[in-house]
Amino acid sequence: MRVSQLLLPTERQPPAEAEAISHKLMVRAGLVRQLGSGLWTWLPAGWRVHEKIVQIVREEMDGIGSQEMLAPVLTPRELWRRTGRDAIEEVFKLEDRRKAPMILALSHEEAFTFHVAQVVRSYRDLPLLLYHFQTKERDEARPRAGILRTREFIMKDAYSFDRDRDGLDASYDKFVGAYDRVFDRVGLEWYRVESDVGMMGGFGAHEYMAPCPAGENDVALAPGYAANIEVASADAQPVELPAGGDAPERVETPGMTTIDAVASHLSLPAGALLKAFPVVVEDDRGMVMVVVRGDHRVNEIKLQNALKAPFRPAEPDEVQQRIGPPGYIGPVGIDMPVLLDHAVGQGAYVAGANAPDAHVAGVEPGRDFRFEAVDVRTVEPGDRVNGGVIRIEPAIEVGNIFKLGTRYSEPLGATYLDESGREQIIWMGSYGIGPARIAAAAVEQYADEQGIAWPRAIAPWDVELVGLGKPGSDERAAAEKLYEELRAAGIDVLYDDRDAGPGEKLTDAELLGVPLRLTLGRRSLQSGTVEAQVRRGRADQDGGVPLEGAAEAVAELWRGLP
Repeated sequence: MRVSQLLLPTERQPPAEAEAISHKLMVRAGLVRQLGSGLWTWLPAGWRVHEKIVQIVREEMDGIGSQEMLAPVLTPRELWRRTGRDAIEEVFKLEDRRKAPMILALSHEEAFTFHVAQVVRSYRDLPLLLYHFQTKERDEARPRAGILRTREFIMKDAYSFDRDRDGLDASYDKFVGAYDRVFDRVGLEWYRVESDVGMMGGFGAHEYMAPCPAGENDVALAPGYAANIEVASADAQPVELPAGGDAPERVETPGMTTIDAVASHLSLPAGALLKAFPVVVEDDRGMVMVVVRGDHRVNEIKLQNALKAPFRPAEPDEVQQRIGPPGYIGPVGIDMPVLLDHAVGQGAYVAGANAPDAHVAGVEPGRDFRFEAVDVRTVEPGDRVNGGVIRIEPAIEVGNIFKLGTRYSEPLGATYLDESGREQIIWMGSYGIGPARIAAAAVEQYADEQGIAWPRAIAPWDVELVGLGKPGSDERAAAEKLYEELRAAGIDVLYDDRDAGPGEKLTDAELLGVPLRLTLGRRSLQSGTVEAQVRRGRADQDGGVPLEGAAEAVAELWRGLP
């Protein structure tokens, strides 16, 4: 592979709109190019990275007995209607020329379950583990960060089909082991965290996260604990509460509609106030008031899970009509259900008086208002889990696994006959990995000021040979000879044979980030050695590599790289 013949359009400046390091460097290094909003083309060097990741994933899927197949991207909408997922806003919907409604799949639960429902008859046919690598389409509202959030991407999605919950748990554990090995092999720093099931449904899920500043997910971490902040739970930091009385007392708070303003006026910590968040639930409950401590935030994912139904924030006019003036509302004396966060402990609090320019002090939950206790707040740094202090850091989601149960098999009729001849519903799991996200995460975690520094396992090439000297020179002839020796030794080598200056070649090599760089020029011929630099840390190898027998020495050096 010669740079002179390679489509590798490097750039000196990143795209003007790029913020993530991976977005900047993958464009600058000639790995990807944008076709449209959220639509990216993989160029040859980038595709080599992508396919090396795919191969590692494939080997681990095959290793647990999962069978590779391929289902279409274009699927009948009827299947999605039966599972209720056709209403998802991010799903691309269209009609064919015969007006038949179709879906561009963002995952393939329906397609795989449809086939399994047709072919599985007996308990002897289970368990069954299936997977494919396929393009996914997602009508992403805000594509961003280069290949991290796109409208089209390739995903490995796998599905397990089992007889019962015990079988599902066993299959899930197999995928956990395989995923752990994948992320170790690709060279990422990663952790597995508890997560929300989201649009996938089911009753249990984990995400694989790669920590980095560009991550769009926040993860709560403590010794022995890791969870997406969407579902994380922890013991709140204590707050000092004022003394209470026999009953709430009205306090005048003219113009003070925020927690900070009232807390400052009363010389209290924000956590001594109650924050009311009225919502309208999309069932027969109507309006519900959610109450958290004044220093906490409502977590909408946890709230939806607690409500077990979709909801929306109440409009100001709805709040005015049902409760009182926005900015002065609270749970005392209202005629609607109250959900009180667990972090609101016993004691006296300040809450809105449901009247203009007033609050009430000395409010005690249980005495002054009835409530249902729920966990609906977002954890904060400094909270504790089993005595360990929570820290929160951003991360890229690179994989996810779900226990779906009968979420898809029941509406799609995937059943089997047990030993007694009775019909039973198949239990399912779903397991996804994004090769593009793994590539971006690797760039984010290991890049430096000069460019990318790929982990050895997923680098586009093992070694880059930079040949210095003009065509026809002795040093160029030596570089050609070394290139052929490296190839013959089975080393995946990129040879920069361009008629360009040393500065341009070395700059491009550092930008591309191949793990080991060899530089052969006039000094190499004089010393009998080729310069060798490990890209990670830009560490030069003392004395270089002897030209005589260089291929074997290079292979040995490469095998020791991270």
